[in-house]
Amino acid sequence: MENFVPVVKAEMLIKRPAHEVYEAFVDPAVTTKFWFTKSSGRLEADKRVRWEWEMYGVSDEVHVLELEEDRRIVLKWSDGTKTEWSFTEQSEDETFVTITYSGFGGSVEELVLQATDNMGGYTIVLCGLKALLEHGVVLNLVADKAPYAHVKR
Repeated sequence: MENFVPVVKAEMLIKRPAHEVYEAFVDPAVTTKFWFTKSSGRLEADKRVRWEWEMYGVSDEVHVLELEEDRRIVLKWSDGTKTEWSFTEQSEDETFVTITYSGFGGSVEELVLQATDNMGGYTIVLCGLKALLEHGVVLNLVADKAPYAHVKR
């Protein structure tokens, strides 16, 4: 267990064309409906973009490492972790999305906490995306997961 470093994976079938699903992550006008609340811009190769979750008073800067249109997005977070999205077309109107998150560190206990927290978080993001793209519904899942997190107790 000494060299144990987990890799988080969240996956879901989205019943929409690959281009539409890919664009939902690249275009902040769409992404802000199911994940973060504010962005400094569209994802572009080798660009740094700031994302904000205003309801929690947090933000982060991501560096876009790779973009392969309708197929793949790879970015690096400010803490050195990486997220990769893969978009696999199953049919003309179905895309299987795989999100892989890696590179975090710490003690075994910290690794387990980070892995479970991020797996849950990315699963919520995919659920919100599915509701938005398939049914046109904004579920506010990210905001409602911890609605009082910003409140000092």
